[in-house]
Amino acid sequence: MAAYHRVLLKLSGEALGSEGNLFDFDKVRRAAKVIREMRGLGVEIGIVIGAGNIWRGRQGPAAHMDAVTADHMGMLGTVINCLCVADALRQAGLDAVVQSAVDMHRFCEPFNVMSARRHLAEGRVVLFAAGSGSPFFSTDTAVALRAIELQVDAILMAKNIDGVYTADPSKDPSATLIKDITYREALQKGLKVMDAAAFALCAENAVPMVRVFGLNEPENLVRVLEGSDMGTFVHP
Repeated sequence: MAAYHRVLLKLSGEALGSEGNLFDFDKVRRAAKVIREMRGLGVEIGIVIGAGNIWRGRQGPAAHMDAVTADHMGMLGTVINCLCVADALRQAGLDAVVQSAVDMHRFCEPFNVMSARRHLAEGRVVLFAAGSGSPFFSTDTAVALRAIELQVDAILMAKNIDGVYTADPSKDPSATLIKDITYREALQKGLKVMDAAAFALCAENAVPMVRVFGLNEPENLVRVLEGSDMGTFVHP
């Protein structure tokens, strides 16, 4: 039996690309295969995907853009990524639906919490695009918001690092892995797992659990659902 019944998975856009390519379809298909295994455990799955393979917000050349325009471009990047992954999931034999926080009826459904809950209960994977629908909020905030609305048992933060550390391990060799921490402790320590607004939402609404672990092996997603204690447990 899976450790969680309903989860929200956060994937980075970078996880879909490689070596300067926006999309590495071998990686996309591998991710779809793993998500199919997750569904095979009876888990209801929602997914939020970043846009880092397409657009890096207000970084680099975009630093001088109007902030609202730059954030709108990032939202559109998440729509492209969600459409790509939804197609891969369907080809893997899953029923997948994309819902967008910004209405674009020709491409996907508008986000509606009751229909999203119904899709999940009926076994569909639901991908949530366009973040929160507003500029100045990151996809982390969108993850926290959707997790609260969907009443998930856990947020799965699959990252390029294997958990939450006392400091950035790439810069501080003395950094150690934190196995268990509360939202408020993480906020007080300034740990960069999610942004402050997302942590505050999780804390104030008692989201049951955030699991942070490495995605160097996509199969880690299944291992976490099967009960592995890898990574870090963040909780109220």
